[in-house]
Amino acid sequence: MGRVIGGNTLGEDIRLQMEGYGLTTIQIHYYLPDHPSLLQMFAFQQYDLAPRFPRLHGFLDHWRREIEAALHSVRIAHNHLIGPQEWRAVDGVISIN
Repeated sequence: MGRVIGGNTLGEDIRLQMEGYGLTTIQIHYYLPDHPSLLQMFAFQQYDLAPRFPRLHGFLDHWRREIEAALHSVRIAHNHLIGPQEWRAVDGVISIN
């Protein structure tokens, strides 16, 4: 059994990345019925497929059905961890003592 990170084993994380999943950071702003003037935030990360975000939509469907809180806004940041990377030379001097 592999090492568990964020609910997935390390092998599962790599498999998801190889299948095109990227790391998605989600911020959900919401109001609770008993405190409607207090905007609250819930943040988490999961692997998902951009731009459709099926896992996020599944979570939001669950939220609407099961959680007594009104959604205000959802912010998403997404990054493919495996893929071509950019490299560029930077002029500068690094001093080593």
